[in-house]
Amino acid sequence: MRDLTNGDDLSGAPTLSNPTPFESLGGEAAIDALVERFYAEMDSRPEARGIRAMHAGRLEPIKFVLKRYLGEWLGGPPLYSRDRGHPRLRMRHIRFPIGAAERDAWLACMSAALAETGADAGLREGVYLAMAALADHMRNQDPR
Repeated sequence: MRDLTNGDDLSGAPTLSNPTPFESLGGEAAIDALVERFYAEMDSRPEARGIRAMHAGRLEPIKFVLKRYLGEWLGGPPLYSRDRGHPRLRMRHIRFPIGAAERDAWLACMSAALAETGADAGLREGVYLAMAALADHMRNQDPR
């Protein structure tokens, strides 16, 4: 699996195994549910107001993109790359101020969404840790 963050070897995405994290989580249906839950968390958490405000009012297009990205990142079909090319995540997010608070709010929403998947705790932890590394990579404020 390629690193969708910067084009190098996978740095942050879960290590591929057989089955892949995508398959172990439950495939496309599970990723769809994860993303829906993630955005529901974003809409309901006071600490996520700032990151929610960075999104358009209508979330359907961005949900579609995130589902494709996460599916591929977790070892599913390469639908994101097929449709959009290389993710260039930092470039796509540079216009948004992302510091520790934004990273932490995003991770809190994703952690809650992951908890709802019903997947094995070890798998959830591995995916979360990989997402945490990716989220930290996205920071463009609050330099270390």
